[in-house]
Amino acid sequence: MMDSDIALTDLHGEDRVYDRGDGNLRRRFRQPSVTQREFTLPPADQGKDAWLFLAGCFMVEALIWGFPFSFGVFQEYYTTHEPFSPRPSGIAVIGTSSTGIMYLSCPVLFAAFKRWPHVRRHCTLVGLAINTVAIITASFATQVSHLILTQGVLYAVGGVMIYCPTILFLDEWFIRRKGLAFGMMWAGTGVSGVVLPFIMSALLTRFGFRTTLRAYAVALMVLALPLLYFIRPRLPLAQTSLQRRLDLSFLRTSAFWIPQSANVAQGLGYFIPSIYLPTYATSQGMTGTEGTVMLALVNMGVVFGAIWVGALTDRMHVSSVMALCSLGAVLAVFLFWGLAVSLPMLCLFSLLYGLTAGGFSATYTGIVQLVKEQDTAADTGMIFGFLAVGRGIGALASGPLSEALLHMQTWKGEAKLGYGTGYGLLIVFTGITAAAGGTSFIARRMGLK
Repeated sequence: MMDSDIALTDLHGEDRVYDRGDGNLRRRFRQPSVTQREFTLPPADQGKDAWLFLAGCFMVEALIWGFPFSFGVFQEYYTTHEPFSPRPSGIAVIGTSSTGIMYLSCPVLFAAFKRWPHVRRHCTLVGLAINTVAIITASFATQVSHLILTQGVLYAVGGVMIYCPTILFLDEWFIRRKGLAFGMMWAGTGVSGVVLPFIMSALLTRFGFRTTLRAYAVALMVLALPLLYFIRPRLPLAQTSLQRRLDLSFLRTSAFWIPQSANVAQGLGYFIPSIYLPTYATSQGMTGTEGTVMLALVNMGVVFGAIWVGALTDRMHVSSVMALCSLGAVLAVFLFWGLAVSLPMLCLFSLLYGLTAGGFSATYTGIVQLVKEQDTAADTGMIFGFLAVGRGIGALASGPLSEALLHMQTWKGEAKLGYGTGYGLLIVFTGITAAAGGTSFIARRMGLK
């Protein structure tokens, strides 16, 4: 049996199923009266069904994740407009709570789907409904805490119910091109992040946040609902319904914890530019539109970053790819953000940062493969889930942490260029955490596995 084959036995031990990824699913019965029956599956890595599925994943990713990743525009609006501007404390937590909770909830959902796989597709519909309700409810907010609960927490609950089944199904549809496929799916966030900031900025300026949120809720439902038809499993439920034992032994392996430590550290600073670039631009005398351009350029970089990092992960050791992402992000932060206050340099920073730091999560497929080399029984969904927890810890912590660092106003008026704007400590912290993302490469060079 080939490495890519899947073998499962039914409840009575009567048959075994093999999937070679080429569209042929063979079930061999042990009863002497039946020798062999064949079932046809859509081929993995190719064919109309696989690419339609990936296109659906791309669009759903864009709609679900693009909204919180465009939060910088809302951050700038909420801090300068009633009813939130008199008490702006906690506004940064809105964006980081939505992304952070989505990441942190992944292991719970993956474990539930392992136990009850038949609910996976139903969860996508329930999640979309929750997302829509969350955004509409946020439009009635009068305090920052209301936005944290609705646009932050409740939106995250719905989002993760759509996101987790998509991850599990993608793992079935793509085998040889897994890294590239995940990268292309995650690029949807970047594409949405290029377009959404301009749309949201224009709507917020003309209609205010209440109408803007309600309009996006309607658009989300109308656009995402038909796409969920394509978000479906490749393998019959009979193949997965018996795998109910939860094995977390991979949590004891160094193959997981070394890259996970780098993942958590990188996540602590990764979200800071996306949150603060529009506000930073305004504080330097630039227009709100110019701040929106910077946010869009970060997300444009994410589009290409996710794809090229995913493709590299299929060909190189994952620690080397993580080191390349970290090196590029460090140079972008310290040179192009720290040493510049002009629009061209900041735009260059935004694009390079998205291209390097933005592609970091596309290394997850390589980390999964690395872990499975040490623990062959490890479940792909659970590995992804705990990697997402690491990302979520960084996302949640970066909100209050960044507010505290900004409040200190370190080096303001004393240092030069970006370091002396009051954002200097944020810049340095972002650069240090970006550098920490490459520590798994150092560990590998030291012989740690």
